[in-house]
Amino acid sequence: MDKIYELKGNKINVVLEPKLVRVYSNAQLWAYLEGKAAVRSQRFELLVNTIKADYEQHFGKSLAISNASLIVEILVHVYCDYLGLHFNRMVKIKWVQAIVKKLLKRAEVIDCGEKSVDSNRWVWDLLAGSQSLFISILPQKLNANYIKHH
Repeated sequence: MDKIYELKGNKINVVLEPKLVRVYSNAQLWAYLEGKAAVRSQRFELLVNTIKADYEQHFGKSLAISNASLIVEILVHVYCDYLGLHFNRMVKIKWVQAIVKKLLKRAEVIDCGEKSVDSNRWVWDLLAGSQSLFISILPQKLNANYIKHH
């Protein structure tokens, strides 16, 4: 089920499936996540609480992913997307850019599944305790150089 959550004036694209939510790392999500670490932390909580409440309403049960694990997974994908786009702006070697573009496609779609459908959920669960660290290293102005166009 395709959903668009309007949060703080930004349209966040999410797909809800049984045992899985898919979040899209696009310019709207980046704009939503801009600001100081405390603001980003609150916005992440709002985002995941919104997704999880809608998931529970739609499927009649809770999504079995902790908020911290979900936040860290989204954060790491957004950060990889950010770094890849910056890398391709600086490195002008076509074949290297082509490889990075393939990796960026994977970073742009954030599949967050429960343990039974997501083989690397354990990684995000393990990193969940470092949520505040990940939030603090995310740039305050993700799209300051307009590297994310869509």
